[in-house]
Amino acid sequence: MTAQADTAEWLSGFIADLPTPFTHRDEIDTEAFGRLCERQIAAGATALVVGETAGESSTLEPAERAQLVRIAARVARRRVRIIAGAGSNATDRAVTFTQAAEAAGADAIMSVVPYYNKPMPQGMAAHFRAVAPATTLPVILHDIPSRTVKGLADETLLELAAVPGFVGLCDGSGDIARLVRLRSRLPADFRMLTGDDATSLTYLAAGGDGCISSVTNVAPDLCVAVARHLRAGRLHQARELHRRLMPLAALLEREHPAALKFALALLGFMQPATRLPIVQLGGPAKAEVAQAMAELADEYLAAAQ
Repeated sequence: MTAQADTAEWLSGFIADLPTPFTHRDEIDTEAFGRLCERQIAAGATALVVGETAGESSTLEPAERAQLVRIAARVARRRVRIIAGAGSNATDRAVTFTQAAEAAGADAIMSVVPYYNKPMPQGMAAHFRAVAPATTLPVILHDIPSRTVKGLADETLLELAAVPGFVGLCDGSGDIARLVRLRSRLPADFRMLTGDDATSLTYLAAGGDGCISSVTNVAPDLCVAVARHLRAGRLHQARELHRRLMPLAALLEREHPAALKFALALLGFMQPATRLPIVQLGGPAKAEVAQAMAELADEYLAAAQ
């Protein structure tokens, strides 16, 4: 197994965790998904995550997972990397999903900690060690304890990070202290990304490499600017732009991904349709998201004047 060596360039900054648009027939809206991909690329994204948390991966059929990868790869035309969500709580299925994603044109795999089963650390390590040899693509681990119940222990992460093929972690714990605690113990080229928009600025300022983001779906240019200012050492400018995003980011996190889909529907990019057991936002929540987006737009206009 060989992993791509140039992860530093593309596995960084704000990377959109793309939602999966559905039609009124509960089928993937391929045109809308293509628009979402192109919008991120035009804004300067280096990679796209498809079929993961925002993509409602747990209710996608295997063929739909592969379909999303094929669409994203066709739209991207090698301009950005396509990271395919390929996780499962069953190891054999995670292997199958991983191989299917590679065959469909993915450039990297994101594999989540097995959920519901609550495996012991040795079981988690064995799970991921079975996934990595099943593909020639780099594998990004995904630790999101709020959804998996049990998190990836530090020692297990350090063990896996030393294995060829594992190139990074999407850390959804929101624990910035973990980054500080582990950064010096991890391989220099192992990428550390947060999955939490709320703490993304602090995470990047503390030495993190990027953020797998929900809010960048709505305001990609603003998120690209935050990362650009941070790289240039302009912390004040990055902090100010990040502050503008936070009210909307908090609302998107509260009812994810229904709120994200509604926000993108307001912008005209897709329908707000979700797949059960996720339902669409109710009236009060819609009003809050609409208000936050209006306030963000007002700030854009004020900054442009």
